[in-house]
Amino acid sequence: MALEKNEAHRPGPFKQSNKTHKHGRHRSKGSISLATKGKVSLKSLSKKNKRDLNRDQRRHQSLQIRQNKREEVLNKKRALGGLEFAPIFVSVIPLNREFDPTSALAVLSQCGEDAIVRHTSTGITHICVPRFKKKFSLISPAKDNELDVLDTLKVADTVLFLLSAVYGADDIEHMVDNFGKRILSSSFAQGLPTPVVALTDLESIAPKKRNEFKQNVQKLVAQWLPDEKLMVLDKSADAINILRKIGDQKKKPVLYRDRRPYLYGEEVEYIPDKEGPMGTLKVTGYLKGSPLSVDQLVHIPGLGEFQMTQIDAPFDPSKADKNRNRDSNSMEDDSSMIKVLGRCDPAKQESLDSENIPDPMDAEQTWPTNDDFEMAEKEKLLKKIKKVPKGWSDYQAAWIPDDDADFQEDEVSESEEESGDEFMDAASEEKSYYSDAEDKEKDFDTVTESDVGVKDDKYDQQMDLDAEKKDLANIKAAKSDRMFPDEIDTPVDSSAKDRFQKYRGLESFRTSPWDPKENLPSDYARIFQFQNFDRTKKRVLKEEENKDGAMPGWYITVHVKSLSQLMWSTFQETKSPVILMGQFPHEQKMSVLNVVLKRTANYDAPIKSKDRLIFQCGYRRFITNPVFSQHTNGQKHKFERFFQPNSTAVATFYAPIQFPPAPILCFKEVLGTLVLVATGSLLSCNPDRLIIKRAVLSGHPLKIYKRSAVVRFMFFNREDVLYFKPCKLTTKMGRTGHIKEALGTHGHMKCVFDGQLKSQDTVLLNLYKRVFPKWTYENLIVSCANNEMET
Repeated sequence: MALEKNEAHRPGPFKQSNKTHKHGRHRSKGSISLATKGKVSLKSLSKKNKRDLNRDQRRHQSLQIRQNKREEVLNKKRALGGLEFAPIFVSVIPLNREFDPTSALAVLSQCGEDAIVRHTSTGITHICVPRFKKKFSLISPAKDNELDVLDTLKVADTVLFLLSAVYGADDIEHMVDNFGKRILSSSFAQGLPTPVVALTDLESIAPKKRNEFKQNVQKLVAQWLPDEKLMVLDKSADAINILRKIGDQKKKPVLYRDRRPYLYGEEVEYIPDKEGPMGTLKVTGYLKGSPLSVDQLVHIPGLGEFQMTQIDAPFDPSKADKNRNRDSNSMEDDSSMIKVLGRCDPAKQESLDSENIPDPMDAEQTWPTNDDFEMAEKEKLLKKIKKVPKGWSDYQAAWIPDDDADFQEDEVSESEEESGDEFMDAASEEKSYYSDAEDKEKDFDTVTESDVGVKDDKYDQQMDLDAEKKDLANIKAAKSDRMFPDEIDTPVDSSAKDRFQKYRGLESFRTSPWDPKENLPSDYARIFQFQNFDRTKKRVLKEEENKDGAMPGWYITVHVKSLSQLMWSTFQETKSPVILMGQFPHEQKMSVLNVVLKRTANYDAPIKSKDRLIFQCGYRRFITNPVFSQHTNGQKHKFERFFQPNSTAVATFYAPIQFPPAPILCFKEVLGTLVLVATGSLLSCNPDRLIIKRAVLSGHPLKIYKRSAVVRFMFFNREDVLYFKPCKLTTKMGRTGHIKEALGTHGHMKCVFDGQLKSQDTVLLNLYKRVFPKWTYENLIVSCANNEMET
C-alpha cells in the first residue's frame, strides 16, 4: 500500500538497531543528555551548590581557601619566637663528650651589637635579636646524664648539634663518638625536633684543606641527617646565619608532645609547708603545646604526677628586653604585679588515684538461712565431686573425664611451674654479673673491652661465677628455644597430666574460641579498662581543643602541690631540669599496655620474658618486667620466651594509661650502664589481649604402618595417654592425626594420621595456656649524685 502525501513512516517493534561505530572519541554533552533522557545522578545532586557557581566565583573561592591556609601557616610561624610570643627553645648538644659547648654559646651570644642577652638561674641563655624580630632560648644540658639530655629534647623546638674540627683532624669518624651516636639514635626513636648541624673550630684546619674537610664532614652528617646542610660557627657572622636559619626554618611537629601542654622550668622555687613533710613547687616558664587547665594533672619526669593549686601570670622579663628604654620605675611596677590566671576547683580537679580498690565482698550473697544449709547438704550427698585444678572454670572442668579420680588440685606456684621447662630453668630475676662490676661510668653505652677490668689481680674479684653459670644457661636456653621453639621434655618421674594441668588443647590456634574474661588474676581487679578505647581517645582530644586555661606562649608560674620535701631534696642532688608535661584525663590510672618493640644493634644477647627493663613511654619513664608475644593479627598471640636479636615483638606490662601515638625506648642495665636494646611505639591499651603460652610435647615413631604408627617417648605411663587422647597431633612434616589407643603401661600409643609417616618425622602435641604480666611497675627517679638508677 502506497503512503499518502504528508504521512510519515513509523518503524514497528521489530525494527533493526545496528551497533554504533566505535570512532574512539568521547561523547559530546548533547549525546550524553540524549542518552540519559533527563535523569540526574545522585553525585550531581550533592554538588548542586558548587555547580551553581560560575567560573570566576570558583576561582575566587579556591584563591580564598589558599590564602587562608597560607595565613594559618604564617601565624603559626610568627607565633613561635616572635617579640610578642614565646621564644624559640634551642637545645645545644655536642656530638662528642669531650667538646665543651660553652664557647659555641659565647659566639651565639655575640651575634650582633643590637642583640640583648640575658641568663637565668637554671642555665638558660635568652637572646633577643631585634633585626630578626625573634627571641631565642638556648640551653646546653649536662653531658654526664644522658637521660636529662633526652628529657630536654622532649620540649625543645630546635636542636643544634655541634661538631668540632679539633676532634676530627686525624680521623673524621672520631668527631661523633659513642656519646653522640647514642644521643642521635635515642633522639630519633623518641621524636627528634627540628635539627641544625654546625661545625666549630674550622680555623684549626689548614686553609687549603678546609673545603675538602667540610665535604667529608657533610658526608658524615648525611649518614644521620641526609637533608641537613652543614653550617659553620666560628664568628659572629656565622652566629647570625645560624640564628636566622633557626628562626625561619619550618619546625618539625612532634605529635605526642604538641597535643599536650608542656613547660621547661626557667625559674624554680620550693616552699615547704609550715606543718607536715610536704611543700609547694613553683615552676616558671613559657607554656607551649596546648592550653593548660589548673584542674588537670601534670607529670614531672623523675618525680611523678601532681595536682596544681593555681596558675599565675608573672612579669615577663622578655618584655623588658624588648623595651629597655622604658622608665625603670614603671618597669619595677610591672614586675611586682602578678596576675592569678586560675585556682583549682576540688570538685572538677583530676584525682591522683591510679589504682582501683577491689572489694573482696563484691558479688557475695547475703547470709544463708537454715533452708539454704539443708538444701546444700542434700545436694552434697547427690552431687558427684570432681577435683579440678585451682582457678579452672566450669567449661574447662568439663574436659576432665568423670571417672578420673587421680586428678589433684594444682598447688604448684607459677614460679615452680616455670622451673619445669628445661630451657626455662635460667632464673628470670637473677642478678647478672655485669651489675657487680666496679665500672663507675653510668651512661647507656655498648659494652666494650675497656669497660671490664684488665688487671689480672682484680679481674677475678669482679667476676661472679654463679652469675656466669646462670648467664651461660640463659644463652643456651635462648639458643634451644630458637632451634626447637616451645618444645618441652615430658617429665619421666611424674605424671604429665599433673605437670600440664593448667594447659589445654586447641583444635586450631587461630579459630578456636578463648574467653578473654576467663580466670583473670587478682591484679586485673586493680586496673582500669575502657569500654571503647578509640571512642574515648577521640572525645578526650576534642575536649582538649576547646579547653580553657593558660594559653600557649604565655609566661606563667605553676604551683604544684603536695611534693615531698625528701623527694625534692633528692631530686635537687641530680641537678636535672624541671619539666612539666600536662596529662590527658585518665592518664594517671593503671592498665595493661601493649607496645611494639624492635631490637637495636647495641645489644646482641637475648632478652628473656619477665626480665627487668627500663621503659620510656612518651613523656613517662618507669621500670617493669614485660611479657613478650608475637606481633600478629588475630585474637590470640603466641607467648615468646625470649626476645631474640634482630626481631620484633610486643611487650605487655602494667603501666599508667597513655593515649597513642607515643614513642617507646627500652633500656637494659648492663655493666652498670643503660643500653638501648629496643625501640618502638605504643600499640594499644587493652587488657583483653590474649597472650597464649605453648608447650610442645614431642614423640618418635617406633613402628610405622600405612595410616597409623606406634609412638613412644611422648608419655611414660598409660594414664597420661588416656588423659591427652582428645588432643590433636601434628608432625614436623605436616601430617595431622590423633591418639587411637594406649599400648602397654609405659606410654606407648597407637596413633592414626592422614598419611604414612616417615622414619625421621617427629610427632608433636600442642598444649596452651594464657599468660599474664606481673605487677612490677616502679616509677623511676634518676640520681646523678651516686650515678645509679633508683626507684
